Amino acid sequence: MALKKYKPYTPSRRFMVGYDFSDITKTKPEKSLTVFIGKTGGRNNQGRITSRRMGGGNKRLYRLVDFRGYDKAGIPAKVVSVEYDPYRTSRIALLNYADGEKRYVIARNGITVGNNVMSGEKAPIANGNRKQLKDIPEGMNVHCLEITPFSTGKIIKTAGSSALISGRDEAQGLVFIKMPSGEVRKFNQNCRATIGTVGNEQHKNVVIGKAGRQRRKGIKPRVLGKNMNPKDHPHGGGEAHSPIGLKFKAQKSFSGKRVAAGIKTRSKKKWSTKFIVSRRKTKNA
Repeated sequence: MALKKYKPYTPSRRFMVGYDFSDITKTKPEKSLTVFIGKTGGRNNQGRITSRRMGGGNKRLYRLVDFRGYDKAGIPAKVVSVEYDPYRTSRIALLNYADGEKRYVIARNGITVGNNVMSGEKAPIANGNRKQLKDIPEGMNVHCLEITPFSTGKIIKTAGSSALISGRDEAQGLVFIKMPSGEVRKFNQNCRATIGTVGNEQHKNVVIGKAGRQRRKGIKPRVLGKNMNPKDHPHGGGEAHSPIGLKFKAQKSFSGKRVAAGIKTRSKKKWSTKFIVSRRKTKNA
């Protein structure tokens, strides 16, 4: 995938960077694999705003992506097209299975039309194939990883992301995986993952450039709390762009909870803490 820059005929165009969509082979999605999801504007069933800065945006269809593939184990498939997905940063690939069924999957890095993919024990060790962690050698990158066995791929699905299989404990049936954040975590060896790295790795270099592109994505402008009234935000009040004016100078969220400034927000009783071998690397560490 390549990016394109624009001629600076307006100030917002000067630093704007977007996709050239050269990796897209099909513009319209498979109709049977799409569904329309209504928009909430960040409001719950009572009409109250529970997620701020949401609203507007272009209409879009949700693509039904297969993150499991258990019922297609051992059935070969061929990549028919590589398509754009408005609901995710990565590209998606349309697979045509040997039994005639079509499904969407996350497109790996370097995927092209005509590639063959497979899932299950019979699948070879190749990029794009989905296997259990116990069958994938150490030192290989994986994505679309399951947290618990026989569930669905829930993590490492964003553009250009991957995790590294760094070791294993066969006695306990565990596999050590280094996450994109640098955290090393234990997973059950029966969890499935897709071999390779997620495609569209240049997504991190896209520059939005102006607020109008954000509005088309359904993202409303963000206003600093210190520019609000005292009744609207804990940082509000004062003249114009004043300091936050709190006694302990600790930043607070819209709801008044202390955030940032080194305050840990992870629950000490979280069930998955026992699977963490080493914590992620922070900038202050």
